[in-house]
Amino acid sequence: MRLYIIRHADPDYPNDTITDPGHLEAKALAQRLKREGIDRIYSSPVPRALHTMEYTSKLTGLTPTIEPWMAELGGWHVDDANGQPKAAWNVDGEIVRECEPFPQRSNWCEFGPFVKQDFLARYDDLKGNSDRFLTSLGYEREGGRYRIVQPNQQKIAIFCHLGFGLTWLSHLLEIPVPSMWTGFWKAPSSVTTILMDERSERWAVPRCLGLGDTSHLFGSELPTSSQGIIANFD
Repeated sequence: MRLYIIRHADPDYPNDTITDPGHLEAKALAQRLKREGIDRIYSSPVPRALHTMEYTSKLTGLTPTIEPWMAELGGWHVDDANGQPKAAWNVDGEIVRECEPFPQRSNWCEFGPFVKQDFLARYDDLKGNSDRFLTSLGYEREGGRYRIVQPNQQKIAIFCHLGFGLTWLSHLLEIPVPSMWTGFWKAPSSVTTILMDERSERWAVPRCLGLGDTSHLFGSELPTSSQGIIANFD
């Protein structure tokens, strides 16, 4: 099974939709996903994800399943240097890496800007939803591996968000959350491909084949939006 974890197209945040360039991105993305031969579509209920997804749904004829747990993470905030709240996945990497040992999977909620937050409970909730979702697709998590309950060769497109997508990947790939947030970025409409790598008849392990791929934009001669990343993008 392959999961195509897709960030919504270029966002118009004030109006909770996508911009005119975002619509062009979504159209190019739909063509790519049709060529990929996707079998199922899931989406966040947030309009900017839905409006991105609709192009693929119409082009492929696939009816989407809306998953509320795939919405962008609400309430995941830390304070910046001026005491102003910012999305936790936009925390400065220099803060996360200023002292060793760096945050680990087991203790990241006890570190720096993440202390005294309810991140652990929120993250546990996301992990629970993820595990239930993959169980419904035939893969039951045990420890860090997934027992193959029902082999699944489908290609599944999931339309979601930057913060949600990075945080979900941290669980799937067993990467500490702050390392995922500060070490990786996904452009609008980009595709991250996760293969359920089956080396035996019993177990599968998620493996990232490509993160934040925007080849559909280059193929359509569209620029890559820098929404969600600060300075030094070009």
